[in-house]
Amino acid sequence: MDESKQSALKNLLQQWINDRHQALRQQVLAACDAQAPVLDDHLLEQLQAFGRPARDTDADLGEGLDLMAEAQTQGEVLKRLLDGLMRFAGRSALYVIKQGIATLYAHRGFDGDHPKLGVPVVPPPELEQLIQGQIALVTGDGPAYQALLAPLSKTGAGAVRILPLHLRRKTVALLLVDSGAQEALDQPNTLRAVVLAAEARLSYLAGAKEEERAQTEAHPSVLTQRIPETISESTAPALDPMVRVNAERSARVLVGDIELYFPAKVAQGQSSGNLYGAMREELDRSRASFVERYGADLESQHQIFYKTVVQQLCAGNPARLGPAPWAVR
Repeated sequence: MDESKQSALKNLLQQWINDRHQALRQQVLAACDAQAPVLDDHLLEQLQAFGRPARDTDADLGEGLDLMAEAQTQGEVLKRLLDGLMRFAGRSALYVIKQGIATLYAHRGFDGDHPKLGVPVVPPPELEQLIQGQIALVTGDGPAYQALLAPLSKTGAGAVRILPLHLRRKTVALLLVDSGAQEALDQPNTLRAVVLAAEARLSYLAGAKEEERAQTEAHPSVLTQRIPETISESTAPALDPMVRVNAERSARVLVGDIELYFPAKVAQGQSSGNLYGAMREELDRSRASFVERYGADLESQHQIFYKTVVQQLCAGNPARLGPAPWAVR
C-alpha cells in the first residue's frame, strides 16, 4: 500500500476511534461478559475499499491493446505486452524460448530484486509440456513457477499464471504473471485476451517481414540498385520514398531481433557505453544482411541501419555505440 493510502487509512481509523471512544468505553465498563466490540458493516466496507482500487477494465484492456497495435518490431510487442499487463497483475516477466532454453528478456514489478536480463533457465517437465503445447497454461506454485521465479525474486506470490506465446504454432516465449503483494490476480481472464492480442501482432509483423522479403526477391533491381555518388553536390541524393520505407522497416526488424535474442549483451553494452564492443559480431552480421539487401551505397549515403541502431539500442546517443567502423564520424 502506498503512502497516500496509508495516510488516508490512518485518518479514517483515527476518526472512527474518536467517534466511538466514549460509546465503547461505556460498553466495556457495562459489559459483564467482556465481549470485544465489533466493527460495523459501514466501516468494514470503507476499510475493504482501500484494498480494491477502482478500475475500468474495458479502458485498461483497450489501452493495453493500443500499445501493442503500435509496436513495429517483435521486441516492442513483448515489452508493450508487459506494460499492458501491469494494469491487471502485480508482477510479470517474459522469457524468450531459443533452442529449448528460456532466457529472461524483460520484466515488470521485480525491480526491487534487481533481476539480471539474459539469465537462462532450463525448463522443468511442466514447462516443457507448456512449450510443446501439451497443456494450455500453468497455475500455482510448483517447479515451473520456481524455475522462472528464481532469476527474478526470492519471494513468491499467492496467485500465478504462466502462459505461452505462439507464433505459427511454435512457442516463442513464456509469460510469467503473478499477484505480487496482492492475494489474487485482477481479471485473470483478461490476461489471456491480452496475450492473444500480442500473438496476433507478432504474426502480423512476421507476415509483413515475409511479404517484404518476397517483394525484394521479385524485384531485386528496385531495392538493391547502387545509387551513384553525386559530383556537384556534397549532400546525399534523394531516396525513393518506397525504398526508404522498406529499408527503415528492415532496419527496425534487424535491430529488434538483436534486442530480442541478445538482451544480456545489449544490457552490457548499454551499461558500459560501448555497445559495439559488447556485440561486435551481432551488429556486423545484421548490418551485412541489411547491406546485402539494399546496397552498400544506400547505407553509406543515408545511414539507415546506423541511425536505427543508435535510436533503438543507444537511446539516441551515438557516443554509446562505441568505435564501430561503420559509425558516422
